[in-house]
Amino acid sequence: MDRKKELKQQYKETPIEAGVYQIKNMKNNKIMVGSAKNLKSLNGIKFMLENNGYTTNNELQEEWNQFGKEDFTFDILEKLKKNDDPYFNEKKALEKLEEKWIEKLQPFGENGYNKK
Repeated sequence: MDRKKELKQQYKETPIEAGVYQIKNMKNNKIMVGSAKNLKSLNGIKFMLENNGYTTNNELQEEWNQFGKEDFTFDILEKLKKNDDPYFNEKKALEKLEEKWIEKLQPFGENGYNKK
């Protein structure tokens, strides 16, 4: 029981980090690039995929169901650098960071799950 409490406390103390991630299908190398204000939310995406509830991208959900979770990886591509500037817009900075990675990886059509 102490281990469970310890893990909960560790989770709470982990700083919230925004960034860009990719979900990769290891069978066909298709990827989906996305961003999150809190990268800890990737656990929620995994949970939705495992329970056939990921409505954000039907093609990804269908292939997850077809191939199974062991054929997918979740990788953080880049974390958003903290900025103390009072005029810093985290949302816009995160959108630009995601656009950069989408431009670089081109996760469309045969290469991925993103939509143009």
